[in-house]
Amino acid sequence: MKLAAIDIGTNSIHMIIVEVLAQRNFDVIEREKEMVKLGSGVFATHRLSDRAFDNGLEVIQRYVQLAEQVGVDEIITAATSAIREAQNGEAFLSQVVRQTGLAPRIISGREEARLIFLAVRNSIALEDETALVFDIGGGSTEAVMGDRQNILFRDSLPLGVLRLLDMFEDKGPVGSEGRHVLESHIEFVAQQAIDQIREIGFDRVIGTSGTIRSLGEAAYLESGGDSLQSVNAETVRLKDIKRLTDDLLETKVAKRAKFEGISEKRTDAIHLGGILLVKLLTMVDVKEITLCDASLREGMILDYLERHSQEVPSFPDETNLRYRKAAQLAQKYESDWPRNEHVADLALQLFDQTQTLHGYGEFERDLLRFSALLHDIGQFISYQKHHKNSRYIINRENPRGFTDEEILLISTLTRYHCKAAPTKQHKRFRKLSKPHRQIVQILSGLLRIAVGLDKTKNQRVKSVSCEISAETLAIAVAGHGNLDLEIWAAQRDRHVLAEALERDVDIHFA
Repeated sequence: MKLAAIDIGTNSIHMIIVEVLAQRNFDVIEREKEMVKLGSGVFATHRLSDRAFDNGLEVIQRYVQLAEQVGVDEIITAATSAIREAQNGEAFLSQVVRQTGLAPRIISGREEARLIFLAVRNSIALEDETALVFDIGGGSTEAVMGDRQNILFRDSLPLGVLRLLDMFEDKGPVGSEGRHVLESHIEFVAQQAIDQIREIGFDRVIGTSGTIRSLGEAAYLESGGDSLQSVNAETVRLKDIKRLTDDLLETKVAKRAKFEGISEKRTDAIHLGGILLVKLLTMVDVKEITLCDASLREGMILDYLERHSQEVPSFPDETNLRYRKAAQLAQKYESDWPRNEHVADLALQLFDQTQTLHGYGEFERDLLRFSALLHDIGQFISYQKHHKNSRYIINRENPRGFTDEEILLISTLTRYHCKAAPTKQHKRFRKLSKPHRQIVQILSGLLRIAVGLDKTKNQRVKSVSCEISAETLAIAVAGHGNLDLEIWAAQRDRHVLAEALERDVDIHFA
């Protein structure tokens, strides 16, 4: 069996092709990497540049051609921070679907952290240790901690080399004042996660990703180490990384590639990666880091093999049959269950706080809950029409525990969680009874806002608070981090609820 995994990253687009030997054992037979820098400028403009958009499509098309020539059985794709946060990220994925037939999955930062840890655990012998893993990407840094059996902590921090680069618009030298500002920013963003990490405790720190591996190898070589055949499992001292970072900061961009281990395409941001890595290692109070050459794409392969080698879902046992069947359906179609649970929670908060307007009870509340838990399963078939595919899958699967009426309404709600609003111009909607049409209009309006409030798929929005007046429904949004994209996405889709409730809907920061 041959599998390909394409990681559509913020800095680089990677592909590996593997020959599967056993559940957790495979040989990599092809590796491809192109530093497209999809995220260049994204964190300042919230848009993929035309150059990055076109180059990214061209690279993915080339990868697919290669994978097909090699004869792979399946191509697994995942998109991360830049696509999550770019307003035209969905347009980019739609073009990927149209031109290649792939259906990339946008994964959350927490899911990215989980997959990274699977890869690290399969590449570094942890023995009886608890490992803390850092992965510095272009748009985010994943921090995940665990042992051979369990993941104990995972988080995604909005700290990446291209995101930091956008803080310095001229992309010129970072002086002492700029370095201090940058270190203070890193400390502010990372402190809460670091406090949790230190409270749990760990035995060693492992670093993966191109940025950390490049810094580690360059620091190792600059300190007098011999050339490495593979950086995997090599340990690098913090003081050597500090010295390298200082040297990079004093070196002009054009000359940074003179450091062995630093590629020319990393010279614009590698010094910022050094500042970030040194600061994180200092905050967790360690003196060295172990390098790992496996990362997200290997984790994607391992995750695929685990899921397809077991018939029993990995979700915890649940006495509620309908919840259990929804979880099994989500797993079967490779949906992000924790993310969908978060969307469901936001949707139910909105439902409960607007009950005086819609007057619905437990029956309708359950419809909203399960439509939120299953809204995106259609991405398994195709990203481009995933809302319609979700309806198709639910109707076809006919999960046990649900009545025909519930299946009809849940599948219809998933169809209207995005894209076109429900209208009598749609034949299937027109065939619904008037009470059912009203349920779909109101609940799909609530669902759309909940989905929008998790636009970046990082579960940043924690709660909503609704204030109702004669003419307006005001929704105050509270959470952590920058919520601009979440609020923008929810505002974009508020018209369905506004029309259903006959009120203006305003969505704003709490």
